[in-house]
Amino acid sequence: MALYDNLFQPIAVGPVTIPNRVVRSAHGTLLTGERLIAYHEARAAGGVGMSTLEASGVHPTSPSALPLWSDDILPFYREIAGRMRPHGMKLFQQLYHSGAGTPTFGARDEIWSASALLNPMGGAVPRVMNQAMIDEVVEGFAKAARRVRDGGLDGIDIHASSGYLIHEFLSPALNRREDGYGGSFDNRLRFLREVIAAIRAEVGHDIAVGVRLPNHDHVPGGIEPALAARIAAAIDPLVDYVSLHMGSYWRFHKLIALADDPLGVEMPANAVITPACTMPTIVVGRIMTLDHASALVANGEADMVSMVRALIADPQLVAKGRRAEEHLIRPCIGTNLGCVGQLMTRGVLSCVVNPAAAREDHMPFEPETSATSPLHVLVVGGGPAGMEAARNAGLRGHRVELHEAGRKLGGQARLAASAPHRADIGQLVRWQEAELERLGVTVHLESPLDGAAVAAIGADRVVLCTGSVPRDDGCQVYAPADSVPGHDASHVHDAWALFGVGRPPELKGPAVVFDDAGTFEAISAADALLATGLDVTLVSRFDKPGETLPFPPVTTGAARERLMQAGMTFVGGRHLVTIGKDSVEIGVPHTSRVDSLPARLVILAGVNRPMRDLADELDAMGIAYSTAGDMLGRSDLLSAIHGGAELGRTV
Repeated sequence: MALYDNLFQPIAVGPVTIPNRVVRSAHGTLLTGERLIAYHEARAAGGVGMSTLEASGVHPTSPSALPLWSDDILPFYREIAGRMRPHGMKLFQQLYHSGAGTPTFGARDEIWSASALLNPMGGAVPRVMNQAMIDEVVEGFAKAARRVRDGGLDGIDIHASSGYLIHEFLSPALNRREDGYGGSFDNRLRFLREVIAAIRAEVGHDIAVGVRLPNHDHVPGGIEPALAARIAAAIDPLVDYVSLHMGSYWRFHKLIALADDPLGVEMPANAVITPACTMPTIVVGRIMTLDHASALVANGEADMVSMVRALIADPQLVAKGRRAEEHLIRPCIGTNLGCVGQLMTRGVLSCVVNPAAAREDHMPFEPETSATSPLHVLVVGGGPAGMEAARNAGLRGHRVELHEAGRKLGGQARLAASAPHRADIGQLVRWQEAELERLGVTVHLESPLDGAAVAAIGADRVVLCTGSVPRDDGCQVYAPADSVPGHDASHVHDAWALFGVGRPPELKGPAVVFDDAGTFEAISAADALLATGLDVTLVSRFDKPGETLPFPPVTTGAARERLMQAGMTFVGGRHLVTIGKDSVEIGVPHTSRVDSLPARLVILAGVNRPMRDLADELDAMGIAYSTAGDMLGRSDLLSAIHGGAELGRTV
């Protein structure tokens, strides 16, 4: 048997045969039309066995990009189903009603739910559904299922998880009803049973009918694995598969597990539930490699494995595995900064490591055309932006040489990977290094360049990705005109010093970390100091740690919990007044209030200084160049990777 052959075995799910065990459970994209089709088509072409279109409303009180309450959806369904069919991938649609989780943007009709309880994401206390409302929504599920069938899709996924309407009926914490839909276990199950029965009455076994259940919802007093197992056992005979999923908006980061969580984070909960199921099961949750997925199937822990983010990062993951090219798979690094982070803040799905994600309608995963006239391309800087620029230029056939001033490639990404709970970033650095070697890029380490050296190399194109470094002038965002008194004292360091760059700090407490940037840098510094046993206070100009990162609940939520559990004290909305020998004075902006904190070690995590010296020198010499990465002042990994890729593709 070849490696991972067990993943490439077909499986019958009701009337549908799924060609392999690597699937994609539903996730939000907010894409429509051709962009949504192209997004799923890229994964179909990459060999995925099944994809499920994102949760879509079955009733007007649950608005969504795909309105399943109208026959207007049918032309789109026929188009997308036809585009998937030649690739063999089966296409499902997730049906749901958002219940109390329905967003409240401007004027909108009342929100319906099982009980009058506020959802953290909803923003309004819902109306308790009466029997007529329940019947209307049940009918909506049935009619939506009929549209899925008539549109040519292969199955439906009933969303009974994540804190939405069906989950609200199932949960003892969210269901306060005293009628036939509340109180006892059977009563709380009644709504879901009626939904399934109505769907079966409408479509029979023409298409597959599955359900997504919570394995642990992390709502206090809600659904834990033992209760989830009872629900699964009761529903299992009625459906063709059971999909398990963790979390809710009460603890958002458990919905989309972070790199802070262990691989396969949901499997301990699943192990309580899957023995209760006779139908095929789908699991999800930080399953990032084919090796891990194969082990889960081989051990009988699941019949199918959902690898959503890994397939956002590399839509060719399955095909590469079949070709024994696993080393070419672009790794997901689990930050959520590009996928759900961008989706929740900008309404646009993206990916830190894959610039083409959700842009497949106009951007291929890798460059598809070679340069008509190969050029000599010089890349200065071996961080993520420089490596990605060199890699893409190399893919197009250019002769590329890269010069890095340090001893190793990776720049700040390598530095970040050395911090606690951030090791996944190192996978990206290693993959980029291997790609440069595979493509024949000439790499020069410990090779700083000045303008004269660039001129002497005489490249046809020059790409500058020289990055950024911590400021050393005591400047802070709130008070840019003055340096913080004491910033140059011997016990004051930048955050990089904790990870081996520059003068090593003497680890004596109490320690104060000042966060002026609102990124992971201060979080990592606090993590590292807490690991040594020091008392740590994180002081920030922001109200919460990591506040400038996209949608903190799913990017820094786990870190915040971990730091507070470890005993860290957080003081937000402050700036530095002065740093003394044994204390730090902090102020509240635009007030006269000043407080003193004991501190024998001070770590400054501020806004970096872009390294533009070489650019200024080349400007004076009249040498043209292009730029990407932190030297542009953006200082984030997504911008670095995307900017580097764009340069490499257009040079």
